[in-house]
Amino acid sequence: MRLNNNIIGAAFMTGCMFSYVINDAFMKLLFSEISLFQALFLRSMITVPPVLIMAWFAKIAVRNLSSYNKLLLLFRVGAEVCATIAFLTALKHMPLANVTAILQALPLAITMAAALFLSEPVGWRRWIAILIGFIGVLIIVRPGVDGFNIYSLSAVAALIFITVREIFTRKLKSKVPTITVALATVIGIGVFSGIMMIGTEWHPVIASSWLLVLGASVAVLSGTFLSVMAMQTGEISFVSTFRYTSMIGAIGVGILIFDDWPDQLTLVGTVIIVITGVYTFYREQKRSRKITN
Repeated sequence: MRLNNNIIGAAFMTGCMFSYVINDAFMKLLFSEISLFQALFLRSMITVPPVLIMAWFAKIAVRNLSSYNKLLLLFRVGAEVCATIAFLTALKHMPLANVTAILQALPLAITMAAALFLSEPVGWRRWIAILIGFIGVLIIVRPGVDGFNIYSLSAVAALIFITVREIFTRKLKSKVPTITVALATVIGIGVFSGIMMIGTEWHPVIASSWLLVLGASVAVLSGTFLSVMAMQTGEISFVSTFRYTSMIGAIGVGILIFDDWPDQLTLVGTVIIVITGVYTFYREQKRSRKITN
């Protein structure tokens, strides 16, 4: 049963990653025509109604949640909002592949956070792998040297906030419906972007921009649902490994649409992160087999 759940969770996570890459590409294209907060607000205006309708037909009510789950859901939404703003800020000013490469350290960060906050056992080998993986992040970010981009720090901040979000997702009781989490997420981002639009210049939205907004909305909705389902279906250490599939899509989309080719240091850092991430997965599976036997 656990194996089947892991396979399903891995499929959900792979689909989630490719959905987010599509969303990222469309949003990056939008930033050349309208402001970040206007793009986010327009996307929210499209994503909120269908989620509300689905919640209505599913007879989902947030008030039926326990106080514990409501608090966790609130914290998760806060982390999601912070992660979204930090990520989109980095995406606006950096190549898609570079931003995605930094986020490849997410499985390592989640493993570390799970050990610290969820009491999941992590041996010394995996701790070393985590540290080496973060060295890979430093190689990509390159603080204090030529080629350093201050917006890389925004991508690192997004990495931290997404880790926090996933920990809150994991701590939610399994009986919390996916639609409830998605509804709280899209409303939270919509309200925040609406507030930020106060005093922000409104740019005219042409037909091509609306198509990009629509495409990004469909993609981010798909990614949101798939992410929650993945984290609640499979084991966190197994499912998180499949986040690496996003790098394939990011490099391909970056080259095809933006003509952005990742430089050598970015590729080196990415390889380090992926290898250490796969190693932590291997150690986790080996530990699980010992426990089973």
